Amino acid sequence: MCGIDEAGRGPIAGSLVIAGVVLHRPIEGLMDSKKLTEAKRESLYPQIIENSLHHIVSFSAARVDALGISRCMREGLTEIIHTLGNQEYLFDGNSTFGVVGINTMVKADTKVAEVSAASILAKVTHDREMHTFARQYPQYGFEKHKGYGTKAHMEALEKYGRCEHHRKSFRIKCLDD
Repeated sequence: MCGIDEAGRGPIAGSLVIAGVVLHRPIEGLMDSKKLTEAKRESLYPQIIENSLHHIVSFSAARVDALGISRCMREGLTEIIHTLGNQEYLFDGNSTFGVVGINTMVKADTKVAEVSAASILAKVTHDREMHTFARQYPQYGFEKHKGYGTKAHMEALEKYGRCEHHRKSFRIKCLDD
């Protein structure tokens, strides 16, 4: 079975990342990436990479703006299926985004090891990118909020405006009113 999950669907900055994982052997400690510390996710990441067939797809903020979240999700899911081949596919959530051949399960990232592993790959990939952006644009605090619309992020946006990594198609009240 190939588990699929995403990270970065809701933030106002950074990429949307979708990962698919077929585990070759069980890995101790897998669970929903949001329930793990950053250090634990980072320690599991290489174990998952080494012990799985996997594929990670990223859509930059500019690509999300151009295509929209739903189309990016559809294209990412389709790419994973084409890349990983003949598998049973399980995606965390309740929508297939119109992609045939995918089953869904709400909270699959807490119930199915392959989806937990995909959750970790997607989150670590997304968060590493946000750390890179934080070095490029330290005034936004990307390393802390990972692109989500926190109070500190909103205050930085009011002061500095958007940078190239912000999603311009996402309405931001303090900027777009």
